[in-house]
Amino acid sequence: MWLLLAFCSAALLGFYDVFKKKSLAGNAVLPVLGLNTLFSSLIFLPFILLSYLKPESLQDTIFFVPESGWEVHKFIILKSCIVLSSWIFGYFGMKHLPLTLVGPINATRPVMTLVGAMLIFGERLNVYQWIGVIMAIISLFLLSRSGKKEGINFTHNKWIWFIVLAALFGTASGLYDKYLMNHFNNMVVQSWYNIYQLFMMGGVILFLWLPKRKTTTPFHWSWCILLISVFLTAADFVYFYALSMEDSMISIVSMVRRGSVIVSFLFGAMMFHEKNLKSKIIDLVFVLIGMFFLYLGSK
Repeated sequence: MWLLLAFCSAALLGFYDVFKKKSLAGNAVLPVLGLNTLFSSLIFLPFILLSYLKPESLQDTIFFVPESGWEVHKFIILKSCIVLSSWIFGYFGMKHLPLTLVGPINATRPVMTLVGAMLIFGERLNVYQWIGVIMAIISLFLLSRSGKKEGINFTHNKWIWFIVLAALFGTASGLYDKYLMNHFNNMVVQSWYNIYQLFMMGGVILFLWLPKRKTTTPFHWSWCILLISVFLTAADFVYFYALSMEDSMISIVSMVRRGSVIVSFLFGAMMFHEKNLKSKIIDLVFVLIGMFFLYLGSK
C-alpha cells in the first residue's frame, strides 16, 4: 500500500514542478514562495481548528490533528527550516534553468538519501544499490554535457549550485521525515510545518523583498501559484501517510517520488519547448535505470 502511495505522490510532484516552473516565468521568486506557504497553510488551518474546537468531527479520520506540546513542535520547527531552505534554493534555481535539466538533477536525490542513510544510520549498500549510485553519477556527468550545449556550465553556474543545495536540503528533510513519522502523527507534522513556514516566509518577504521590490523582478499573479500549493499539499499528504506505515522504507519511497521527473520532463518538452531533448532523454534514461537498480537493491 505504501509503495502505491509513493507512486501517487510522484505523479502529484511532477505536476507541482510544472506549475512551479510556469509560475516563476518572469516572476518574483519570494512572493511566489510566500503565497505557496500561505495557501498550503490555509488548506490545513480548518483541520487544525476543527480538531481543537470540535475534535469529535475528525477524531476517527486521517485528517485529525492531535494536540501537541513544545516537545513535538520544536522538531517540526526544525523541519520547517530545512524544507524552507530547500524551497528557496530550489525556486531560484527552477526559475533560471530548464525544467528538463532541473528534473533529472532532482531525480538523483535517492542516491543522496542512500548515502545519508549509510553515513547517519550505518546502512550498507548492496551490489544493486551501488549500480544505482554509479548510474546516477554518470547521469549527472551527461547532464553537465547537455547543459553546456545551452551555455550552462555546471561548475560555474550558480543556479546549478542552487539546485544542488536544494537537493541536499531535500535529502536531509527526507531522512528527517522518517524519524518524524516514527515518533509523531503525520497530520501534526504536515499541518504545523506549513504554518511555521508561513511565518518564516512572512519575515523574509517583509525584510528582504518588500524594501527592494521596485529594483527587482516585479511580481504578477498567476492561478498556477495556487495550483503549486494544491499539488504539493496532496503530494506531501500521500507521502507522509506512506511513511507513517510501519513497514515503509524511506530509501524506496524517496526513489519512487523522484519518478516525478517523467511528468516534469514531458511537460518541459511539450509546454516550454525546451532544447536539446534528444541528449537529455539519454540522461533521463540513465537516471531511470539507476532508480530501477535502487529499487531492486532495496527490495
